Amino acid sequence: MKRVAVLRGGPSDEYAVSMQTGRGVLEALQQLEYPSKDIVITKRGEWLEDGYVKQPERALEAIDVVFVALHGTYGEDGQIQRILERKLVPFTGSRALPSAIAFNKELTKHTLLPHGIRMPKHRKLRRVDFTGTESERALLFAEIGPELFIKPVASGSSFGARYVPNDEILQIALQDIFTQYEQVLVEEYIRGREATVGVLSDFRSEQSYVLPTIEVVPPNGEPFFSHENKYNGMTQEIIPGRFSYHEKAELSRLAALVHNVIDCRHYSRSDFIIRDEEVYFLEVNTLPGLTNESLFPKAAAAVGLSYTDLIGHLVERATW
Repeated sequence: MKRVAVLRGGPSDEYAVSMQTGRGVLEALQQLEYPSKDIVITKRGEWLEDGYVKQPERALEAIDVVFVALHGTYGEDGQIQRILERKLVPFTGSRALPSAIAFNKELTKHTLLPHGIRMPKHRKLRRVDFTGTESERALLFAEIGPELFIKPVASGSSFGARYVPNDEILQIALQDIFTQYEQVLVEEYIRGREATVGVLSDFRSEQSYVLPTIEVVPPNGEPFFSHENKYNGMTQEIIPGRFSYHEKAELSRLAALVHNVIDCRHYSRSDFIIRDEEVYFLEVNTLPGLTNESLFPKAAAAVGLSYTDLIGHLVERATW
């Protein structure tokens, strides 16, 4: 039986989500009778085992697999993956380079552009270059569209994301987001229905098994699936989503295509917007959340794959 170390916590804004994901994974490993150890990475980057600070190589002694239950910076951006690859430690999730590409939303767009995938118009802003004048803001609306959406170039769980319907809110939103992030993506806001689609590798004799499409309906008509709505249980999640046959087929095709072009490994989840039967890709998550409120395990359950068995499936496919 493989000995599994679960890495959770981390220095990112998604520390709390990662701790929940890790707790669920540890409980599943216990049910499956895998010997396991709980390694918590603090917000300062220290590795803790049983409350004691350890060097990574010491914490990873006598284990066969690392289950990466981290989210955000350090967990999804390729940093932890590079450490594990250098040490030849098998781990769950995508390798370092695909993780780094997927975590950078602009780099993801450039990687996917040659494959004919429809995406919202966008422009990257850097804090050091953007002065925030009225003319600069007006140019953004002229170039991109009458409604905008801003988010950090590299972040997850919708941290920092903001719907921007007018110039007054754009001015405030940019001031706020630039206090925390150096690079921002300004996108065309597409008014449509949100969908998310998971892909699980090597499942039921398929290299890239596409899970049922989930329709995401934020509460009270809110304009997007915010961080708060991801975890407060108020968002309506419809499995399978109420999409036409054509829309579902296109969502599945694109989710598998993104998974393979980015070279994701083991599992991924891609987010989309559908407007007038046209599907727009938004972003891909290489380490989807595995909490009680997370979408990936819900989609897996819809095809008869329990949370516990999902964790076992990922552990058995872990490689370096």
